[in-house]
This record gives sequence, C-alpha cells and structure tokens, in this order.
Amino acid sequence: LQLSYLRAGGHDPAILAQLLHLQAEAMALEKGATGPRRGRRAAPAMPAEPPDAGARGLDAALLAVELENQRLEEEILALKVRRERRANAGSQVAQQQAEELAQLRAEVGMLRCQRERMRQWLPPAILPPPVAPPLPP
Repeated sequence: LQLSYLRAGGHDPAILAQLLHLQAEAMALEKGATGPRRGRRAAPAMPAEPPDAGARGLDAALLAVELENQRLEEEILALKVRRERRANAGSQVAQQQAEELAQLRAEVGMLRCQRERMRQWLPPAILPPPVAPPLPP
C-alpha cells in the first residue's frame, strides 16, 4: 500500500505514518502466525522473553528508513528519465536546426547559380557614347 501511495505521488507524513504502523502490525501478526502449528508446542530451552517494545520501535524505524530509501531511489530514477528526455529533446532540436541550416545553404547556392545564368543571358549594357570635352575657342 505504501509503495502504491508513494508511486501515485503521495507524500503526506500522517498517511505514511499510518501505513508504516499498519505494516508493523502486519509483520507482528505474521511473526505470531509462524509459530508452532497443529497443537504441537516446542519446549523452549529458555523461558520465553516478553515482547520488547524497543525491538518493535527499531523494526518500525528500520522499515521507515527502507521505505524512504525506496522513495528516494524512485525519485532519482524519475530525475534520470527526465534528464535523458531533455537531452534527447535537445539533440533533436540541434539536429533539426542543422538540417534547416543545410537546406538554407543549398537554397543560397541554387540562387547564386540562377543569378550567374541570368547574367549570361542578359545582353551587355548599352551606354551612350562618351561626351567629348568642349573644344577650346
């Protein structure tokens, strides 16, 4: 439940604490259920110790640290994915700009060739004859 909550973007500390408490209770119930079965009771070599509240606190703290580590690992993974997407998008933009530049250069080259062809087809410019300087009197 906690992983689903975190993956869905949840981050409310109160809800995380409740989920942690539920998980600790479930672990305690599982440990109790894995005891002797079918009416057989194992004779302990030593007297059973009462459940230690400190150990439960340590289990809960360890579980909280593990869950926080998982959340941080997922966040790191999400950041890596975003960085790769940005890098891919940046390289795609650069590639598109390079293609556009190459196309523009090709068009400029074609226009230059057309200009040279047009110069060949045009007749030379006809200028009026030069005006002679006035004659001295």
